[in-house]
This record gives sequence, structure tokens and C-alpha cells, in this order.
Amino acid sequence: MVADMVRTWVAGWAVSRQTVPPVEKSWGYYIEVADNPDEVGRHVLPEVRESLVRSAARSVSVPRTWMKTPAEPGEIEPWLSPGWVVAWEETGHLMAVDLMATHPDAPEGYTVTMETAGAVTYVRVMDAAGGQAAQGQMASLGEAVVVDRVMTSEAHRRRGLGHFVMRTLADRAVEEGAVLGVLGATDAGRALYETLGWKKHTTLGECVYRP
Repeated sequence: MVADMVRTWVAGWAVSRQTVPPVEKSWGYYIEVADNPDEVGRHVLPEVRESLVRSAARSVSVPRTWMKTPAEPGEIEPWLSPGWVVAWEETGHLMAVDLMATHPDAPEGYTVTMETAGAVTYVRVMDAAGGQAAQGQMASLGEAVVVDRVMTSEAHRRRGLGHFVMRTLADRAVEEGAVLGVLGATDAGRALYETLGWKKHTTLGECVYRP
């Protein structure tokens, strides 16, 4: 189940970020990253075995390549080849939820815009002055969606905007026939998503090649 969820997350992340489709490898998937100066690409492993981690690590020669695995970082650290560093502070959580519609209303003083480009839906919440207060997006993959880039501006936090964005995206996903939501969360994001019924299925251990 976790391996399938990782595959869904990989496919949806690439669609959301409008990068080239993931390239299948013997150990998992490689995704090119074009919009992050700290990351040129990422290796994502759907399952964790020592042989797969070692193979993926040895295949890398380009600095700023990341590897993400459904495991605790301490588990994979002994299997990394020289030049790899565990990114303890970046370790995240793979989460999922059975989608349902809740028909949320925008918090008082805010308006919402929604647009869809291809398979990606964007939600933006604007304040009374027309500035962006919160945002989120999702990639549609048929019966599943992958939620991405959910953020609230610091001046607008603790006003329910994150909940509103997530529920608005879920409503649209249900309208499109999706039944499953998947995302990769930070520690702070996990706390928000759990209040909305999302469940953690595995840790996403992260490491980066910095020779």
C-alpha cells in the first residue's frame, strides 16, 4: 500500500510542478527539478531495501540530487555511499485521506479564486486589499489527487485559511470523481492535515548528495 501511495505521490508531484514525467529506474523513480536552486533532481524509492538504497545512491554523480525514501532517515543512513548527507530537518511525512466534500465558506474578509490548467487546480485566497493570503494546488490523476504547495502568508495565519484551502481542493477533487488524496507534509503541515482527517502512512526520509 505504501509503495502504491509513493508512486501516486511521485506522479502527481511531477504533474503539479509541470516537470517532465518521472523516469522509472530499477530502484524507483527519478524526477527532474527545474524550479529549485537547491535541488536539481530527486530519486524516490517506493520501497526500502538496502540493495535499492545503495544502488540509487551509487547512481548519482551530480551534486544537489536528493533521495526520498519511505523510511526513517536513521535506517537508510548506514547504506549511503560517500558524499551523501542525511537531511534530518527536511524529513517529512507521506499522508493520505479518503476524500469527502464539506462545502466550506471563505473566512470573513477574504475571497477565493480557483482556476484549472490542464490537470492542475489552483486555489488562491485574497485579503480585502487584493493581496494573496493563502494558496494551494492539486494534480488530478483520475481517482486520486496529489495536494501540493499549500501555504498561508505569515500575517494571515491562525485564521482558518489553511483549512479552507484544503477543503476547497477536496471539494473540487470529489466533483471530478477522485476518492483518494495524497500529499507529502512537513512537520507543521502534518499538524494541520491531521485535524482534517489525513493520516500519516510513512515517514519520508530525505538525504542529499553533497560531495
